[in-house]
Amino acid sequence: MMERIVERVTAVHQRIEAAAARVGRNPAEITLVAVTKTWPPERVLAAYAVGLRHFGENRVEELAEKRPYLESHLGTDSAKSVTWHLIGTLQSRKTGLAAAHADVFHALDRLKIAHRLARDLAANGRAANPQFTLPIFLEVNVSGESTKSGFDCTRWEEDDEQTAVLCAAAAELSTLPGLSLAGLMTMAPWDAPPEEIRAVFRRTRQLAAHLQTDRALPTPLQLSMGMTDDFETAIEEGATHVRVGRALFGERP
Repeated sequence: MMERIVERVTAVHQRIEAAAARVGRNPAEITLVAVTKTWPPERVLAAYAVGLRHFGENRVEELAEKRPYLESHLGTDSAKSVTWHLIGTLQSRKTGLAAAHADVFHALDRLKIAHRLARDLAANGRAANPQFTLPIFLEVNVSGESTKSGFDCTRWEEDDEQTAVLCAAAAELSTLPGLSLAGLMTMAPWDAPPEEIRAVFRRTRQLAAHLQTDRALPTPLQLSMGMTDDFETAIEEGATHVRVGRALFGERP
């Protein structure tokens, strides 16, 4: 198993480096988030052993199980080198788990969740730690798919109201204790033509640039976009975080 993980991790890093080189980017600017959903915690430990340090979970319950497992096996000092990313949509009743276990949240789709996270961070004491903030990516729906969550940005170039809503969310987020704005997250359509996928990533990058320059949001905004089938395109269009599972671990059990 270890040899196969080493091969897959090496191959993904090579693909990241090649994609970055094609557009003159530094691959060190790109964070590889290893998506470990449905895999047992032993597989996460094996991934740690071959050098992966950023792990992503779609379901906060899985994150809450795997983080203590890794900490118990690695020890406190080594466990501090691991960053846990919650990359799936979060339900209101589960914000307490996220506040206790997530280091980064990639899928904020409504402000109600942000307020509950701030409340729960205050309750568990993390918000009182001046060295801790929970970085938040605002999830944006650029593709227009009804199955996708996120702030509606399907027509942001023509519809000022869409960017106004997003800016208001970012401004309100910045007032909440324990939270900080990291950037934008999006997902491309499944099985779409390559040019359509690229357009979603490009428009998200352009949206971030618009928010920074024309709307005066903090710079730079990071971009969480790209998965196993499209992360190279996402990197070419500016992704700072790619969320990769299958290419690292194979088909899920």
